[in-house]
Amino acid sequence: MTPRERVLMALNHEQPDITPWHITFTIPAREKLAALLGTDDLDRAVGNHFAKCEAVAEDAWQELSRDIWRDEFGVIWDRSIDKDIGNVDHNRLVLPQPSLKELKFPDPLEEKRWEGFDTFGRSNAHLFRVNDFGFTLFERAWTLRGLENLLMDMVEHPAFVHELLDAILEWNLKIIAGTGRYDLDAMLFGDDWGQQHGLIMGPQMWREFIKPRAAAEYKACKDAGMRVLIHSCGDVSEIFDDLIEIGVQMFNPFQPEVMDILDIKRRYGDRISFFGGMSTQRTLPGADTEQVRDKTRWLCDTIGAGGGYVFSPAHDIPGDVPAENMAAMVEELKKQ
Repeated sequence: MTPRERVLMALNHEQPDITPWHITFTIPAREKLAALLGTDDLDRAVGNHFAKCEAVAEDAWQELSRDIWRDEFGVIWDRSIDKDIGNVDHNRLVLPQPSLKELKFPDPLEEKRWEGFDTFGRSNAHLFRVNDFGFTLFERAWTLRGLENLLMDMVEHPAFVHELLDAILEWNLKIIAGTGRYDLDAMLFGDDWGQQHGLIMGPQMWREFIKPRAAAEYKACKDAGMRVLIHSCGDVSEIFDDLIEIGVQMFNPFQPEVMDILDIKRRYGDRISFFGGMSTQRTLPGADTEQVRDKTRWLCDTIGAGGGYVFSPAHDIPGDVPAENMAAMVEELKKQ
């Protein structure tokens, strides 16, 4: 079977020949494993089943000074600690007040944004092809407004929050429509709603502000012939029924630190597939190589039983994970 066929079977809750997998890395983890394996082409080296692309503008990120970057929405990011994404500079917010007066969106249909999409499908025909679409709704809103401000706005200025999210949704729908022109299998929507215990904004506000707009995104995705995968860190198990209702087909990262993944698979596994499951907070950084192998086998054999599962670390592998543990995980996956 091809990697793409395995992922499609997992999405259809069918048992493929082996459990498919996809592994991503932070910059320091990538450097460590590349040095150990002697290659920079880690997607090929680890046998990843997904091929990911992103619809980003040519000048989406501009370095203003050392470790200080501005994204295409005007958000200022400090990458002095987190080299992958960074931290929003809350002293220079795009929307310092609850008003859209200063909001300007980049052009979603700019030609350079879609460069390479026309050949991406053909060149990755054996892989599951995904547009990796991060900072979708809640994250896009709080990076513009500030997290604390946005959460307070949900109580004090709800009309503004609805207006802001509607503007973001309108832009997102253009990205989805643009993606639908090409030979891709799915959209992977990234929007962190959870924390270690429950939703950041609580289920009631999630259902008021996020759910109807997420539903519109997922419908547009399906109408364009693509499958719906979502990423949300944290414990969002209290809204799994909502996610299934609005059309989510695969959920990531399936964090074992914040939810009982075996129980969740048993309760929801006939209606939604899962992607993730390997602990990046405990097992990968803290276990020895044999324990990593054992957990990898258990996830593939137990969580992967009956299909509906793609193995992955619960997030990009962080820099504190030993390269030997990453290699042991990959070796075990290839032994299936």
